[in-house]
Amino acid sequence: MDSTKLNPRLQRSELAVPATSERFFLKAAGCAADAVFIDLEDAVAPPYKVKARQHAIEALNSIDWGNKTMAVRVNGLDTPWALDDIIDIVKHAPRLDLILLPKVGSAFDVRFVDQLLTLLESGNGSKKQLGIEALIETARGVTNIDEIAIASKRLEALIFGVGDYTVEMRTFDSVFGQPSDRYAILTKPNEQGLRHNHWNDQWHFAMARIANACRANGLRPIDGPFTDYGDQEGYKSSALRAAALGFEGKWAIHPEQVSLANEIFSPSEAQLCWANNIQNCLAEAEKDGNGAVGAGGVLIDMAHLKQANLLFERQNLILSKRE
Repeated sequence: MDSTKLNPRLQRSELAVPATSERFFLKAAGCAADAVFIDLEDAVAPPYKVKARQHAIEALNSIDWGNKTMAVRVNGLDTPWALDDIIDIVKHAPRLDLILLPKVGSAFDVRFVDQLLTLLESGNGSKKQLGIEALIETARGVTNIDEIAIASKRLEALIFGVGDYTVEMRTFDSVFGQPSDRYAILTKPNEQGLRHNHWNDQWHFAMARIANACRANGLRPIDGPFTDYGDQEGYKSSALRAAALGFEGKWAIHPEQVSLANEIFSPSEAQLCWANNIQNCLAEAEKDGNGAVGAGGVLIDMAHLKQANLLFERQNLILSKRE
């Protein structure tokens, strides 16, 4: 699939805001999050689902959200609220940018919402095409990730939902997003007879699958929540792990996590300096007809130039959002 289909949104941080917490709407609008999703699903008890939907519509229409990407996490397609969530919000909240679809287990889930959005937009006479971001949080979703990734041209991002995935995999971790101290094996004894824990990441398989499917199909891979919002160092470590796998953003369940995500998923000064040096070195090499050059004992070639260009593209996207 042509990766140019990707809508170039900045999504370093995506802040979760419960639809029942109206007092948080203004705080969310004023924070530095690239994206905000108003949550109708897990953050809302069943008796309040319909009222929460109205709160979401009112918030989208009445609050100045600036240039933030605005999403609503609707209820799952296996619930009695999902259809009305999508219909009412699309009809009555033109500020909406994305439908955040939870518990996506198959390509059909995405195609169903795509067709529903097409009908609603046609009926509204809207020229705005809404996007979809799919929450991958089940074993079935991870298994079907490649089919999900090509299900719709509206699909923009896949998000790793570590919370429900933890529940479904029955690992019984009490804090979602933290590593498990059980997921380790002992090394062989060293010369002193000492053994050490060899640590592993129990979610590497799922995250790597999601990242690869996204990059193969022009989608944004986004990491999900880190629920211990008082542990800033833990959040940063989790975000760095995601960035190392190719993810380009992470959820924030508390405003204090927003700046951390923005920092981790932005090019650093060191990276931009490196990218500039790469461009200069290869520009000089090309004058002599060379596509590669040695610098400081390291071979630099066109693959490095592509990476440098991507860093500047991302930095330009960040700068354009500030304007």
